[in-house]
Amino acid sequence: MKRLMIAAAAAFALLLTGCATTIRSDVTTFHQWPAQIADKSYVFEAPPAQDNTLEYQSYQNLVRAELARLGFRDAAGGQPALTVSMRFTTTEVPVRVIEPISPFYQPIWGPAWGPRFGHRGFRRPYWGGWYSPFYDPFWSPAYQVSIEHQYRRELRIGIKQASDGKRLFDVTVHNTTRQLSTPAVMPALVKSAFEGFPGPAGGARRIEVTLQPAS
Repeated sequence: MKRLMIAAAAAFALLLTGCATTIRSDVTTFHQWPAQIADKSYVFEAPPAQDNTLEYQSYQNLVRAELARLGFRDAAGGQPALTVSMRFTTTEVPVRVIEPISPFYQPIWGPAWGPRFGHRGFRRPYWGGWYSPFYDPFWSPAYQVSIEHQYRRELRIGIKQASDGKRLFDVTVHNTTRQLSTPAVMPALVKSAFEGFPGPAGGARRIEVTLQPAS
C-alpha cells in the first residue's frame, strides 16, 4: 500500500510539472565566417517602424541571449564591429483533412424506449439510441472532410560587418505546427538558428529543440 501511495504521488507530481515539448525546424545556413574574429561587438539593425513592437523586442532578447552564449557582446550605443538583423513571419495555413469512414457500417441513430433501472432499483423509461449496422454507399460518402489550421513560421537572422556591410552569416528557420502561439515556439526557433554556430555553409538541417515547461 505504501508503495502504491508513493507511485501515485510521483504520477501526480509529473502531471503538475507538465511535459516537455519538442520543436522540429528546418534550418538553412549560409556563411563566410572568418576563422578568427577579435571583436564580436554588435548592435541590432533598426527594424521598420511598424515592426518595432514589444513582441519584436522580446524576440530580440532571445537572440541577444544566444549571441551572449557564443561570446558576442552588445555594444549598447558604442562602436560595434557587427550588425545583426532579424525578421520573422507567421502565416496561417488551412489544411483540408480527409478521413475515411469505416465501410462496414453506417450508424443510424434514432429514439429507443426500454426498461432501465434507476439508482433505487425501480424501472423507469429512458431516451436512448440505436443504430443499424447497415451501410449504404449512396446514402453518405465513405469519408469526412475537416479543416485543420496549421501555422508556418519563418525566422531570418543575419550578421554583417558594420564597416562595409559585408555579409558574414545568414540563417533561415522554417517551422510548421498546429501551435497557435508564436511566443511559445520562438525560443526553440532562435535556439535552432544558432545550433552548432556557424554551422555548415550552404547546408540544410533538421534541428530538434526540447522546451521544458515553465515552472
